Amino acid sequence: MKKILLLSDTHSYMDTQILKFVKQADEVWHAGDIGDLQVTDTIQSLKPLRAVYGNIDAADARLEFPLDNKFTVENVTVWMTHIGGYPGRYNPRVREELQQNAPQLFICGHSHILKVQFDKKLNLLHLNPGAAGNHGFHKVRTMIRFTIDKKEIKDMEVIELATRG
Repeated sequence: MKKILLLSDTHSYMDTQILKFVKQADEVWHAGDIGDLQVTDTIQSLKPLRAVYGNIDAADARLEFPLDNKFTVENVTVWMTHIGGYPGRYNPRVREELQQNAPQLFICGHSHILKVQFDKKLNLLHLNPGAAGNHGFHKVRTMIRFTIDKKEIKDMEVIELATRG
């Protein structure tokens, strides 16, 4: 069983609120737009991290993290990418592969809009944690935490952080 903290779009921002939840997780997943690598360095100093780079990330993040991160946790297959769309509106870059070989969990960032949506056609759960940083149009900073236990994704919670400052 693994407790996962999922965040995205930090845009170089890290605070004690985020770190409180990092410390409670077994693993942290960052769905891109990291910004300054101090964000991921801080997380990695506390917990194992899986991440992808996003469209605002510079060469250093692109060297450290992939565009697509595909992995299995417990018995759940995961595909994390920054710009992937959502059920019914997947990005053309990922659409065909999703249709041919869908993971159980498809994670994106980019939109700054929190989404938890099941895709009945592809039989996958789509997650977008919204944005944990201060940059962007979102009003409330958000993250998602959940547990993966064997093949089951459960105990999902939306974490609302302080209003964007």
